[in-house]
Amino acid sequence: MAGEVRRGSTGWKVAAYLIMVFFAFLTVAPLMWLAYSSFKPHAEIVRNVFSLPTSFYYKNYTEAWRLAHFSLLIPNSVFYSTVATAATVLLALMAGYGLAKFGFRISAAVYVFFTMGLLVTVHSVLVPLFLMETRLAIANTRIGVLLPYVAFGLPFMVYMATSYIKGIPDSLQEAARIDGASYLSIFRAIIVPMATPVAATMLIYSFLCNWNEFILLLTLTSRESIRSLPVGLLSFASGRTQNYGLQFAALVIATAPMIVFYVLFHNQLAKGFAAGALKE
Repeated sequence: MAGEVRRGSTGWKVAAYLIMVFFAFLTVAPLMWLAYSSFKPHAEIVRNVFSLPTSFYYKNYTEAWRLAHFSLLIPNSVFYSTVATAATVLLALMAGYGLAKFGFRISAAVYVFFTMGLLVTVHSVLVPLFLMETRLAIANTRIGVLLPYVAFGLPFMVYMATSYIKGIPDSLQEAARIDGASYLSIFRAIIVPMATPVAATMLIYSFLCNWNEFILLLTLTSRESIRSLPVGLLSFASGRTQNYGLQFAALVIATAPMIVFYVLFHNQLAKGFAAGALKE
């Protein structure tokens, strides 16, 4: 009987590994094809889409960098992602601290208000958001991009921060208050250091979301000088060139930073989500 159970378990494990390998192949194969195709000239790609390059055609990258204005788009993406991420995480930690530890009567209502924001999609408010920013004269500006980034990022970040900070012992805050520490000092010296795991996860997750954000920037901006990488890449691929080699090279340049970023920090991302779930 035990032998049959072990054989059955082994069979399920083999099937599970085969399924995971299959889905991994579906994910990695297009990236590999994109990578080696970016070193092929347009004519060679048209002749045989799936063939390996006969020689490495590096000119695709230099031309794509120049024509797509990556020297402008990448700094814009870094700026939006960094500023919006820092503001979102800081505000979420502060809100999480207040909601988790202060015990106001309206804390539950405010928490529900934040979590209800998870149900609001960007597409559902895109038109009124554009009209509001136009009337406030902040459309087509950097601040007009950053404010929606922070607003749409806050609901999930507040949920994560509140869930984690609830698990921090109240006795630490009470002891600090007895010693005369202010709430701001407690937040800076106790809450933030102890919330480092979830804060790191929030930083990584928010940065990835902000870097890849597309629809808000496409709608709220028209000046190329303030557009980010995803929007600029669309403009380059759809209107400026029909050269597949250049398009593939531009896609590699755009996606490589996020792949490297995820490879470096995916463990921290998983640990942070797990820690938040345990605290909850």
